[in-house]
Amino acid sequence: MPAASTETAPLDVPRGLAGVIVTDTALGDVRGREGFYHYRHYSAIELAESRSFEDVWYLMFHGELPGRAESAGFAARTAALRHLPPEVREALPGIARAGAASGPLAGLRTALSLLGAAAGFRPVYDLDAGHRREDALAACAAVPTVLTALHRLGQGLRPVEPRDDLPFAANYLYMLTGREPDAARASAVERYLVATVDHGFNASTFTARVVASTGADTAACLVAAIGALSGPLHGGAPSRALDTLDAIGTPDRIDGWIRAQVLAGGRIMGFGHPVYRTEDPRSRMLRSVAQSFGGPLADFAVQVERQVEAILAELKPGRELHTNVEFYAGVVMELCGLPREMFTPTFCAARMVGWSANILEQAEDSKIIRPAARYVGPPPPQPVPAP
Repeated sequence: MPAASTETAPLDVPRGLAGVIVTDTALGDVRGREGFYHYRHYSAIELAESRSFEDVWYLMFHGELPGRAESAGFAARTAALRHLPPEVREALPGIARAGAASGPLAGLRTALSLLGAAAGFRPVYDLDAGHRREDALAACAAVPTVLTALHRLGQGLRPVEPRDDLPFAANYLYMLTGREPDAARASAVERYLVATVDHGFNASTFTARVVASTGADTAACLVAAIGALSGPLHGGAPSRALDTLDAIGTPDRIDGWIRAQVLAGGRIMGFGHPVYRTEDPRSRMLRSVAQSFGGPLADFAVQVERQVEAILAELKPGRELHTNVEFYAGVVMELCGLPREMFTPTFCAARMVGWSANILEQAEDSKIIRPAARYVGPPPPQPVPAP
């Protein structure tokens, strides 16, 4: 078979680049066999349980956790960036109407492109590290405002302006509902947001880095990442795990429903992960958060998890299938009052920080990402037929 045309000798790699190392990173890693992942040199779960979203944002951008004064200054600085430029704010009603069927995540792509233009984002290739970071800060801070405004406009409600005095997670819930959240719900959402900031070289993160390697502006890189996240094979939807709980309905139906699904070759939403071969640490943490609220939904979710794992161990021996982040993320967000159509956008609001950190890191490397492909069509050149 003829080799692909390229300057260097082509290498055959697994489909989907599975397991292929394409670059070095200091941002973090996922160790699937251990059930562990980290941001910089800290356990991501420990960070979620002990530090604010703003502190982790600072860590991803600066490489170290902030001291008390730095933490307060960074929180105040990013809070001031939550307010949208007039050009973006005035365009949101039209974006919401045009994308009514698609939802806030699709509308975010348009709004983020407009934000980049209105804020004067320039190609990362032309900027120094400080200016790149400023653009990334502005984008990450504005996205929750855009997402909540698009959601409310889609519901026939007026957007809620951000409050500079509230932390990131509390302000997000406030803009979504119009009410300042209680401490327990704000804390639960914050832990979820921290736990989903980054997760290795997934498809959307790699997409952001590919675009950054061309030298494009930060908004273009982030819009590309959102496009990758929107695919059902990547972003998923925590609401689908709740749909499974709804379909099962009651404890006495768990065994029969799950067995029927597995034997029919169906997928149990919220179970299994392409990287983890043990329990997803995010799921373990979010189970604890859900149980801290208590109530029928949390209790039922735990019962379903235990029975599903037992049935899967029986019917699919040798395979490690546990709950992934989607299962308990859906439960936690439901308990915190988030509408199901905002589950994936909420994930996106957190992942903006991870994508941006990867963009900043990639921008330090001037080499464009340009792999090769093997041509498998009819042998060229063929005669061009007459018209």
